[in-house]
Amino acid sequence: MPRANSLQAKAKLEGPDAIAATVSCQDPIAGELPLGLANISKRIFEGADLRPLGRRLIDHVKRHGDDAVALMDLSRLLLLTGDTANGEALQARALSLQRTYCQPAAAEISRPLRLLAFMAPGDLMTNTPIEFLLQHSNVELHTYYVLPDEPLGAPMPDHDLACVAINESDRNQPLLAMLEQRLANWPRTIVNLPGAIAKLTRDGTYALLHDIPGVFMPPSVRLSRDTLARAADRNMAAAETLPGFDFPIIVRPIASHAGHGLLKIEEQSALSGYLSSQAEDEFYVSPFVDYRSGDGLFRKYRIVLIGGRPYACHMAISQHWMIHYLNAGMTESVAKRAEEARFMESFDADFARRHGPVLRSIAARLDLDYFGIDCGETKDGRLLIFEADVGMIVHDMDPVGMFPYKQPQMQKVFRAFRDMLWQAA
Repeated sequence: MPRANSLQAKAKLEGPDAIAATVSCQDPIAGELPLGLANISKRIFEGADLRPLGRRLIDHVKRHGDDAVALMDLSRLLLLTGDTANGEALQARALSLQRTYCQPAAAEISRPLRLLAFMAPGDLMTNTPIEFLLQHSNVELHTYYVLPDEPLGAPMPDHDLACVAINESDRNQPLLAMLEQRLANWPRTIVNLPGAIAKLTRDGTYALLHDIPGVFMPPSVRLSRDTLARAADRNMAAAETLPGFDFPIIVRPIASHAGHGLLKIEEQSALSGYLSSQAEDEFYVSPFVDYRSGDGLFRKYRIVLIGGRPYACHMAISQHWMIHYLNAGMTESVAKRAEEARFMESFDADFARRHGPVLRSIAARLDLDYFGIDCGETKDGRLLIFEADVGMIVHDMDPVGMFPYKQPQMQKVFRAFRDMLWQAA
């Protein structure tokens, strides 16, 4: 790859898109760069002190302000540590210089598979975290960032197949629509077509999946702040603005992820307080479903489907209905970890077999090569679908000493993803 000053000169003369074809996975930049999303995430997950790394990146960027790879790594570090504003600002600066970034293949083979992944600018919930799936693999990943109101750059890096790795969101819908047109006659196989991803809104997923036999998926209705404010009016019956809904209900902002702004509203009088605590203008509303098991605990499963086949990624067990793996107390409970281990070990013969027809129907309806679902089970044994998307975090960062059963399972997931890519290519 040309050094930083050459990149800047090329960007001024020909624009950032012209740089795409010059990106090489073989030439190092600044010694250890690029670090990559998965590498930085693992260091943070392990509790490493990243201040020295941050200082080295900052010093390097001060000396080489046009080194797009270093800017992107520094952006990732800031985004992962919660500094979203500065992280996205540095990302935009990097993308003004260069639109394509490369993660080299780790396996020493003469001809790695070359994957071109289309991504969107934004925070860490914006795209499929494909870097985690391809660590230590025989796949060379070229990430191309699609920018709003800008055409795709030409020429693109040489590749054997392409993948749309942009998660569904209101912000990303225009990019997905543009890609649906531009990729219609793409000369290589496309994994995860943009039109299928665009349907994964919460209400869109409900429309696609709710009538599958063996599925229970509560409706998600998109409502404006004004509509919810009318529903909160004690002088008006809630049924007039929330037809078919009984309290308690679940309310979340449209762009909510990881439980931010998600709340169970027990009664009509609590809606006003909720709205006063949220700045957003639109919300998803769903009926609350009590999915506790017989022992009074809630269980949430993360499953990915790769080429239509399901794979277990984690099982979280909690006393609270709103479960996230990191707040479910899995590290504090030997019993919970033992149950998750049994779930993973018996998954193919038990969970995947019991829900096999349902999972096959879900894969057919969504028509995606790779996606994840967060789900539970109802008291009558149906598969309770919370959401489906292509951006769920799937990783192998849990400490091996505490979670010895996870590494073999996650390597199985990663191999399945790589095999799917090779077969598609």
